[in-house]
Amino acid sequence: QVQLVESGGGLVQAGGSLRLSCAASGRTFSSDAMGWFRQAPGKEREFVAAISWNGGSTYYAESVKGRFTISKDNAKKTLYLQMNSLKPEDTAVYCCAARLGTLATARADDYYYWGQGTQVTVFS
Repeated sequence: QVQLVESGGGLVQAGGSLRLSCAASGRTFSSDAMGWFRQAPGKEREFVAAISWNGGSTYYAESVKGRFTISKDNAKKTLYLQMNSLKPEDTAVYCCAARLGTLATARADDYYYWGQGTQVTVFS
């Protein structure tokens, strides 16, 4: 059974940092591009960051560029999202996702596997 399990969310003061992890099982994902998406209460799901299968290409939403860093460790089958300089507007449930393809994209419809999500709450 293929699973993506996120961890690392929590409550943090504005300006602080969190590191999210997404552990994969049931499939290697070493040839798959992966991404992070988030959804705040009452809002649509939005793209946060994506990374190609080998980490060679990364893409970020404008709202997180320069503050968030996505990375992928194929040997550990784990995806990461380092989040610095957090803002209250970053509060959301963060989900990781994996494509059946090597190229990173920002479209949620391109991703086949999804995790359940981890809550990130940033207070001022």
